[in-house]
Amino acid sequence: MENLSLCGLDHLGLTAPVPLNQHPVGVYLASLSPGSVVTMRQSLNTMASLLTKGECDAITLDWSKLRYQHTAALKVALRQKYSPSTVNKMLCALRRVLKEAVRLDLIDPQNYSHAVDLSNMRVQGKPRGRALTRSEITRIMEVCQSDAPIDVRDTAIIAILRGTGLRRAEVVNLDLEDFDPTTGKVQVRLGKGGKDRMVYLPESAIALVENWLRVRGEMPGPLLCPVNKGGNLQMRRMCPDAVLKILKKRALQAGVEEFSPHDFRRTFCSDLLDANVDIVTVQKLAGHASPVTTAKYDRRGEETKKRAVQNLEF
Repeated sequence: MENLSLCGLDHLGLTAPVPLNQHPVGVYLASLSPGSVVTMRQSLNTMASLLTKGECDAITLDWSKLRYQHTAALKVALRQKYSPSTVNKMLCALRRVLKEAVRLDLIDPQNYSHAVDLSNMRVQGKPRGRALTRSEITRIMEVCQSDAPIDVRDTAIIAILRGTGLRRAEVVNLDLEDFDPTTGKVQVRLGKGGKDRMVYLPESAIALVENWLRVRGEMPGPLLCPVNKGGNLQMRRMCPDAVLKILKKRALQAGVEEFSPHDFRRTFCSDLLDANVDIVTVQKLAGHASPVTTAKYDRRGEETKKRAVQNLEF
């Protein structure tokens, strides 16, 4: 990017390797959940490359040398290449890394304050994602109705996504011991932000997961595992991208408009709010840091607003 040429003259690279526990990027990434690390590392690598014309990545860049002229130019470069929501996410990572640099006494607080003084971009248009209808969920479940191990497993995955609103990385991180079929309790370990929480499957979903357990067996390890083309189970952990591919395949089979695993999360929050569950409880179940975040997941349509005003009397 031409508008970052001034930054290339500043020699922003580290002069010597730094231990990860003393590196602001290393400390920041260590605070994230496994599912977030890959995405944020890629974002930091991209920004480091832009700042140094490809000479540095996130680990070889000396983030403590960044000043406002660098971060302001970086924001301009990001705006030319990415959507507003993506830019905001990357700027958030930038701020977090520089905050760790302050905590590690690598950057003067005043220089830090100036460097992070960047407003977020305004995100316009409709919210991302959608909520699935009950009919769509039924059709997706119907294409998995067989005793084949892969169908039983996919039904369990859909039941967990639909019934708990977990992130796909949280789903594949579940172990057998994390699920209690007698109560439907699901222990989420090291969710987003490295936080644990407890969620519960509805009774109708417990039986679907139990069907999978009868196929899987009682061997300790991942609750969900790959199934090869021969129908044989491979007792190892699935990757989050596998969940995405499974849902794309099932949506195509069911004739349902394509959706993401996160849309099940939006559906979970929307349906609970529509059932008059208070937003703080929904927030806790979703593992959000704030009810404000939970509100952004609400995909209820105009009919909800229409029903709401019927409670008014004259």
